[in-house]
Amino acid sequence: MEKRRVGILTFSDGRESVHREVEPINLEFQRRLAQALRDTGEVEPVEGREIVWTAEIARNEGKRLADLGCEATIFNFAVWSFPHLAVIAAKFAPGPFLLFSNINPKYPGMVGMLASAGALDQVGVPHGRLFGDIRDGGVLRKVLAFVRAASAINRLRGETFGLFGGRPMGMYTAVANTDQWMRLFGIDVEHIDQSEIIRRAGLAPADEVEHAFAWLTEKVGKIRYDGKQLTPEKLKLQIKSYIAVREMARDLNLDFLGIKAQPELTDHFVTMDLTEAFLNDPYDWNGEKEPTVAATEADMDGALTMEILKHLSGEPVLFADLRHYDGELGAFDLCNSGNHATYYAGRSRDPDVNLPKVEFYPQGFYFPAGGAAVRHIAAPGEVTLARLARRDGRYWLAIIPGEFLDLPPEVAEEKAAATQVEWPHAFARLRVGPDELLAEYDSNHIHGVYGDYVPELVWFAKLLGIPYRVFS
Repeated sequence: MEKRRVGILTFSDGRESVHREVEPINLEFQRRLAQALRDTGEVEPVEGREIVWTAEIARNEGKRLADLGCEATIFNFAVWSFPHLAVIAAKFAPGPFLLFSNINPKYPGMVGMLASAGALDQVGVPHGRLFGDIRDGGVLRKVLAFVRAASAINRLRGETFGLFGGRPMGMYTAVANTDQWMRLFGIDVEHIDQSEIIRRAGLAPADEVEHAFAWLTEKVGKIRYDGKQLTPEKLKLQIKSYIAVREMARDLNLDFLGIKAQPELTDHFVTMDLTEAFLNDPYDWNGEKEPTVAATEADMDGALTMEILKHLSGEPVLFADLRHYDGELGAFDLCNSGNHATYYAGRSRDPDVNLPKVEFYPQGFYFPAGGAAVRHIAAPGEVTLARLARRDGRYWLAIIPGEFLDLPPEVAEEKAAATQVEWPHAFARLRVGPDELLAEYDSNHIHGVYGDYVPELVWFAKLLGIPYRVFS
């Protein structure tokens, strides 16, 4: 992932004599903030060349940060500053904006931050507010959460979603309003007929198909050919389909995508399981690559949630159904054909770690066209699950912290067989009870990444004015 470029403007007293007196203090706190962000290895801070103490400097420094492509701006306060300067800077600097008050009790930096925050609220400039010593790990974590959310908002703008097919199986929740997407998130939608997958699959280069087939044969733990639903020929057709969608994503400049598949492709061509799994993976048979979010059943809001999580975390994102609640485990079985990237088998960016834990099963009766189901049990660890949903036309964001369980292999296999043995599984223990979740959650699909990204998702929702709920 590219580093997140963040501007820093530090504000001062508008009286020149006072400004000159406190300038060394301001410079030190600005340097301290920039260094802490730089040391994360994730952020490229861009410091203001001058401490802002006049309207002209506020304009010029704001324009400079925009010209340099900053994805957010931190307004830094260590001393008293004139509030109008932040208002002027906000007209030119790139948002979203975070107002940060340092711990500096000899000078009224918090007073300056609050006065500036009130002014920004009065003129309708959304922003976040934090305070503390940036050298404190907890404070840095809060600032980083804002930075990730702000950059995710900016990285969504101008993206294109590739919609292969249309609404699947009558699912209202899989279809979004393109006008609303552009207005809220800045995302365009490109509609592509699924016949293009079939046509382009026929153009896949034979040498790459054979190379991919040999690579999968060598790397995957077990391929369960049955002579009917799963044959070498059908696996090669899935490989061709992956190549076709990958190349269309490149040619059409698609940033993320969704494939309807059911019933046209799954009845008469081949399933898209391998295509979706390896698009979401950080590698394929050609080596390392950037994951491309791909949602099954052309789930637009699901794909968007995944794209947000990808921008927040930089990691491959999971797509699943809330398939079953196991009272004995106190956990949900998250299971869906297609979208579990093989990354989740071993939680590694190395296919040699993950793929031995993966099996290709023949598809079941749901998908008469056949093909391989990419099957594994998700590796254990802390996870953040989420879903953008709509009520009466307005978006809200469900945020669900939890963990994927580390079950003994025989128990995991028993539980998988009780639902859908050939599909991938993640056994998720959540911090909310099943009755409460099922009473409020608005989709059969759910999405997630390893780690704690609850603060990032909260900031994302706040900055866009989207209601949210943390199920915890």
